[in-house]
Amino acid sequence: MAAELVEAMNMVKSFRVSDLQTLLASMGRSKSGLKQDLVGRALRLVQTEYSPELLKNVRQLYESRFPKTSGWLAARRPESVPVAYSSLSSSPTATSQGADYLNGISKPIPTPAAEVKLVPLPFYQTLETLLPPTELIAQNSEKLQDSQCIFELTPSQADQIRNASELRPGIRSIQVVLRICYTDSIGVQEDQYPPNIAVKVNQSYCHVPGYYPSNKPGVEPRRPCRPINITPWLHLSNVTNRVTITWGNFGKRYSVAVYLVRVFTAADLFSQLKLCSVESAERCRERIQDKLRFDPESEIATTGLRVSLICPLVKMRLGVPCRVLTCAHLQCFDAVFFLQMNEKKPTWTCPVCDKPAPFELLTIDGLLSEILKETSEDIEEIEYLTDGSWRPIRDEKERERERERSNTPDYPVVDICIPEANGHSPAHSSTSLTAKSGSSSVGMPGVTGAPAVAPGGGAVVDLTLDSSSEEEGGGAGGDSEDTEDSADSPAPKRGRYNYDKDLVTAY
Repeated sequence: MAAELVEAMNMVKSFRVSDLQTLLASMGRSKSGLKQDLVGRALRLVQTEYSPELLKNVRQLYESRFPKTSGWLAARRPESVPVAYSSLSSSPTATSQGADYLNGISKPIPTPAAEVKLVPLPFYQTLETLLPPTELIAQNSEKLQDSQCIFELTPSQADQIRNASELRPGIRSIQVVLRICYTDSIGVQEDQYPPNIAVKVNQSYCHVPGYYPSNKPGVEPRRPCRPINITPWLHLSNVTNRVTITWGNFGKRYSVAVYLVRVFTAADLFSQLKLCSVESAERCRERIQDKLRFDPESEIATTGLRVSLICPLVKMRLGVPCRVLTCAHLQCFDAVFFLQMNEKKPTWTCPVCDKPAPFELLTIDGLLSEILKETSEDIEEIEYLTDGSWRPIRDEKERERERERSNTPDYPVVDICIPEANGHSPAHSSTSLTAKSGSSSVGMPGVTGAPAVAPGGGAVVDLTLDSSSEEEGGGAGGDSEDTEDSADSPAPKRGRYNYDKDLVTAY
């Protein structure tokens, strides 16, 4: 079943828009939307409602387009890729056990949960099912409950664990893991811990992932729910292993399962990604042309799409550009950093649009990989054009900086030491002052004592004279007394640079 599910998903990824619409319509789903929306809708349909009828429809559509390319699927996603769990089957050693006892109280045999399916995990590949999903049953009305499950390891399974390589000291690549989820037969279930969980394996408590601290005020810490490695506390022999789960009974139903798995690292997944999920440069150009194709019904015509060469995760230049097939944007993120972050804290969310980004839908952008090799380190952004070509936009940034510099207004600096700057000579006398006043009067007839306009746009205003004094002086210009008084009056004050202090330059 797992192989058929992977095969169907790979077929759906190669469908055209008409194929996707036909498949969705046959299953009663909406067939409207862009291609990436249709692909995501069809993949979710295959994952959640897998059936022989659906598989038959997918195969018919695929064979109508690729009648002679059945070997493509094996190249697209080899069987070694950890994409799905095998079908859950009851272990003979698990079902042959009788009633179990805890503290002298007889407990009923746990029954397998009906049709509970756990979500596939990219970093884990199921080798064998030791205990299928079994519901945790409360024995009384207490808030804290204890439930036990028992299983045995066969000699071959124990040898697999002993001979497995070490990922790091004390952590082997072959493990026995415990998974807990909600008891729900609709769809696939993600790992979910019950409140107050504690796991004891053969009378020894094992480590359960703790809570992630939250830096945001008012946000409660979140616990990462992932498979619990119980390998170090198991009996690697034919001795029965007992696992006791302490959990909080607050109204929700939970199921527990035990698997023998192979654990992958981020480097392993990256190798698989490079091997079977690289989108060619030609296909990327077609995608760009589809996005930039002129739409007569749209009032806005897009002539280019800008893409940053900086990874949104680590703010560094992209090494291996990667994106999700179902995302509408062309912006990529670094595949290596993305896998490493999900290995530490699995979220599988696109860092560009925050939509789900499962490993099965990741692809390496072949066109952007070529662009990164052809461009220098100082280019941080490019623009895709309508014909599928591209151009760097470094020169535009430099021109913008130059334009910003040129648009800065230059305010003139007036030096009062220069005669041409303030409109009058440094050495003034009463004769020159009279001449300036006279020149002002000529320029503005009928107005006495008008300010003189300086060449630089300023005006020289004489504050020592007013209109009344000028009129009196003009009417008695031949009076000897006034002449004698002016001769006896002290000389006008001179400033530091030998100009009249009573003259003010106004701008």
